[in-house]
Amino acid sequence: MTQAGKIHIGVGGWTFEPWRGVFYPDGLRQKDDLAYMAGKLTAIEINSTYYGSQKPETFASWAAQVPDGFIFSVKGSRFCTNRRALKDGAESIARFMGQGISELGDRLGPLLWQLAPTKRFDAADFEDFLNLLPDALSGRSLRHCVEVRHDSFCTPEFPALLRKHGMACVYADHGIYPEIADVTGPFVYARLQTGSDDIATAYSAADLDGWAGRLKTWAGGGEPADLPRVDPEHSPAVTPRDVFAFIIHEGKVRAPHGAMALIERTDNLG
Repeated sequence: MTQAGKIHIGVGGWTFEPWRGVFYPDGLRQKDDLAYMAGKLTAIEINSTYYGSQKPETFASWAAQVPDGFIFSVKGSRFCTNRRALKDGAESIARFMGQGISELGDRLGPLLWQLAPTKRFDAADFEDFLNLLPDALSGRSLRHCVEVRHDSFCTPEFPALLRKHGMACVYADHGIYPEIADVTGPFVYARLQTGSDDIATAYSAADLDGWAGRLKTWAGGGEPADLPRVDPEHSPAVTPRDVFAFIIHEGKVRAPHGAMALIERTDNLG
């Protein structure tokens, strides 16, 4: 192995009033927020798509405002995942995929599918859901990752299904939901959610150093030794992987500063 994968670091969304005067400079026009953030970070997780649909021209506009190499991850609609039976979401998934996501072009990163905290692991139904997720859209290969929030997913059968389908397990640094750091796909997706607005960079310098090291380990094809896996007997092939990491803590006022500090530590910007 001669190189590592690319590390993309960002936050959730770019429209947040408390960022004005803290992250966004005073006087910056709201319509310039995205371009400004894209000049400081290397990725954004679009969360508005979880709550409702967007228009194709909206996705095209977003793509036009960010530089080459910038990545948007897109959160799947709640109408696809907040179901008693995930296998019944085919129509909602088709509607979500058809809203114009392809207009992001090469700025389109992983699609994030977040299950409800009450959703328990049912192997058959979960695999039926994975079978509904398309491999490509408008000729472009798609990358899918799944975030689970119920402890019943802490079983080796869960990462095994994701490996079978070539999809990533979202690692969530969260105070309540399970931490599952098993590498199951060709990329890694991490949501860092325990930051604090009492810290200028959301996470302490020591914590950021730790996360930078873990992101580099993932990018180099390894697995951080200090993160929990539910199937520690399975070791994925050591191969470079792209890594997507988002600082999304409660309050999130300091999230952009945390992302910038993490970018600096991974030498990822520029």
